Amino acid sequence: MPRYVPSRYSYPFYPSPWNYGNSHGSRHISSNGTIENREIVKDLQKAINGEYSAIICYRFLETQAKEKTDRIRIEEIRKDEERHLSEMSRLYFYLTGRNAKFEQSEKCAATYQEGLVQAFDDEQETVDFYNEIADKASSKYTKRVFRRAALDEQNHAVWFLRMVTKNKY
Repeated sequence: MPRYVPSRYSYPFYPSPWNYGNSHGSRHISSNGTIENREIVKDLQKAINGEYSAIICYRFLETQAKEKTDRIRIEEIRKDEERHLSEMSRLYFYLTGRNAKFEQSEKCAATYQEGLVQAFDDEQETVDFYNEIADKASSKYTKRVFRRAALDEQNHAVWFLRMVTKNKY
């Protein structure tokens, strides 16, 4: 039999900043203690793996950058990705009660130029993916996490595009 927990509290009734409430002011918890929203959890795991892969590839790009300004910019982007990974991992734990597993879902490009192009393409695709997750989410907190990440990803794409064009000439 499913249990119902007040929306302002997480099980076992500790105050929570997240509101996964429905119109009755409570959220549905399944008998095993997880929120019944498998699609969001599946997308969240894909996003976590994408962020983890980006961190690995951006570390490689940092070592390959010839200009100090590019290296600093890539480092800033990588740190944003680490923050996204941390926020999404916390959200995953809250939704499932388990720690997220990190898997590298994408291979890193072999050269710096290819890596910049790959990073640009990946960031652009990620913007759309994160906005889709935010649109599906019922939680204001989940929406906020993914909208903010989408904005960051768009900004990253602009910086990678600048590096791609600068390094072509």
